[in-house]
Amino acid sequence: MPLSDWRDGVDHADAAAGAIYNLDYLTGNVAGGEGYDWYYHSQEAQDAQIRTPISDFWDEPWVWRYKDIKGWWQNEHHDRVNGERVAVATPWVPESKPVWFTEIGCAAIDKGANEPNKFLDPKSSESFLPRYSNGLRDDFMQMQYLRAVHRHWANPEANPESREYSGRMVDTARTHVWAWDARPFPHFPSNSAMWSDGDNYARGHWLNGRSNSRTVAGVVAEICRKAGVSRVETDQLWGVVRGYHLDGTATARAALQPLMTAYGFDAMERDGALAFATRTGLPLADYRAEALVLDPEAEATLVVTRAPEAAVSGRVRVSFVDADTDYDLAASEAVFSDEVGQSATQTELPLALTRSEGEQIAERWLAEARVARDTAQFALPPSAFGFGPGDVLAVKTETSRTLYRIDRMESGAFAAVEAVRVEPEVYHPHEVADETGTPAAFVAPSPVEAVFLDLPLITGDEVPHAPHLVMSARAWPGSAALYSSSGDSGYALEQIVSSSGIIGETLSPLFSASAGVWDRGPALRVRLVRGALSSASVERLLAGANLAAIGDGVTDMWELFQFAEAELVEARTYDLRLRLRGQAGTDGVMPQDWPTGSRFVLMDAGPEQIALSSAARDIERTYRWGPAGRPIGDPSYRSRKIAFRGIGLRPYSVCHLAAVVQSDGDVAASWIRRTRVDGDLWGTQDVPLGEDMERYVVRVITEGTIRREVVVSAPSWSYPATARGGDSVSGAFTIAVAQLSDRFGAGPFAVVQVDGA
Repeated sequence: MPLSDWRDGVDHADAAAGAIYNLDYLTGNVAGGEGYDWYYHSQEAQDAQIRTPISDFWDEPWVWRYKDIKGWWQNEHHDRVNGERVAVATPWVPESKPVWFTEIGCAAIDKGANEPNKFLDPKSSESFLPRYSNGLRDDFMQMQYLRAVHRHWANPEANPESREYSGRMVDTARTHVWAWDARPFPHFPSNSAMWSDGDNYARGHWLNGRSNSRTVAGVVAEICRKAGVSRVETDQLWGVVRGYHLDGTATARAALQPLMTAYGFDAMERDGALAFATRTGLPLADYRAEALVLDPEAEATLVVTRAPEAAVSGRVRVSFVDADTDYDLAASEAVFSDEVGQSATQTELPLALTRSEGEQIAERWLAEARVARDTAQFALPPSAFGFGPGDVLAVKTETSRTLYRIDRMESGAFAAVEAVRVEPEVYHPHEVADETGTPAAFVAPSPVEAVFLDLPLITGDEVPHAPHLVMSARAWPGSAALYSSSGDSGYALEQIVSSSGIIGETLSPLFSASAGVWDRGPALRVRLVRGALSSASVERLLAGANLAAIGDGVTDMWELFQFAEAELVEARTYDLRLRLRGQAGTDGVMPQDWPTGSRFVLMDAGPEQIALSSAARDIERTYRWGPAGRPIGDPSYRSRKIAFRGIGLRPYSVCHLAAVVQSDGDVAASWIRRTRVDGDLWGTQDVPLGEDMERYVVRVITEGTIRREVVVSAPSWSYPATARGGDSVSGAFTIAVAQLSDRFGAGPFAVVQVDGA
């Protein structure tokens, strides 16, 4: 068996001395191996520098072979008594039982595979760094360790079939990785108030939050494969992708660009293949300045240019998705200078990153940009044609050695190169704080409340016949879905509501009041489902602020009003004072009082309209709504059957209705028309009609019975005394007038009492 099979990966080869040393192996430290001439038989031999020929190594009757699972499993076992090997083997039958790995694992830390069992825990006496580790977090190391272990034992040569039972030496189905924690990620490790070991997570053995990550190489290869590129080399790509949002319409180049920015790698063509390599800044060759080729069109063999300071970023800001909390947006900044004139660079990465990763990306990007302000042009001899863009070369002068990354290379009689300066230190990982946000506390899904409002036109830009929808929930699920159907099956998605509105119920009655003047009556107390209310100045109020709707939530009876004062009296409970009532023509439907328990909706929050065809007015449909992340059959969903009349088409009630009994007994009625369209325009002599033609319905009513109904085309009407007699109207009666709409019908009626003659 080659000695390299038993190396633990942390010892050093000294080819000049012809030995491998400090190898924990067998009964002592062994030196030697394939290609070497000698080894130390024991620690004592090493101390005394007594060397044994390597040919004797393979004949040694070694008993304890550290990590030699295959040798232990395939061979007989002999006890050693007083240092002497017993000739008779133990009852162990070679290959008689499978090997189970009850615990494998590697910390997510730099060089963790050197000593996978080491871990960091300040509260433990066994807290140690793996050998030669710098202590930085490295999720890629953990991923590569597990991939190597599984790939090794999946190889039939490394994991042979047993001759004693049906199966292989290592039963990979019983391999257990340390550790999968039962505590939910990301609340562990973020909730340090509940779990004190959360600080150990970043560089620990936990798989939570890491097991679904992919390698950068794997993601890049998949993007290229889907783009039809078959020859791809990703062996030199390092890093872990925790999450990446890819627009399905994006090109492969556009899909790769955010990854190249975040993980710092180049794409280049090499021998007909598309090769990707992580930037290290390490040179492939050195060239002395006097050995460069003189380009006839260049001023010198080496032309170096430095960009002005103002053209170089002094601040870099990177936005990303926080992978350690609730996948909220987060940002990291790197600042070189805040001087006036210093440019700033900002980018949004569609990647899920930890905060420390975001900070490292911003700092690397800033440092790289500042180093790259130095560009160079030079020419190389034909022997350098093997190099290409992305390769790093060192150029030596009498006073310096500068590293340049090739950005552009043209081959002819010589290789003309355009390059930028690089420094390997830019790409070295460095210590940053393991900052983690705190995810929101888990709240069980709760039903979403929906309020359907059939309202008049407010701004004039609405679809007149379409209703409004406002949704809210005590624990808002992030977004809510609305489905509709003509029955109770075959539901279709109407819309997704992404933000919670402000709705509630009244805890006190609201009595009727005149429109157009301040309502200074008792405060209206409102309790909200969620959200907050605020006061508004009179100027802001008259400009449209603090518009709200109040209604029974069942019919299309809604009054729009505004309030100037909102006083918080309890949690989510406000007293609303100094109101303007009956806005947008809703004074015509204002009842004597809105009772306690009425629905309240703040219209400032921007309720959305439901798409509804004009032909669907007055047709009952069934609506179902609930959290968008849950299926329509989830218990949290609610439903309601409702039809909408299209109140945006309803004419306003007429105003200044008056009836005068003349000397001959005739009654002369008159009124002033109002409009639902552009009624606030002050530059015209009269407000627009807002309907196809001007028409009104006039009713004569006594004791609740309509005695006469006529349609007139002018804002006046005469009721002769002879007609009153024919209608059997004597004594007091009521005249009711409403404007007519061809699409809606009669609007709210205005009434006036007439004393009988």
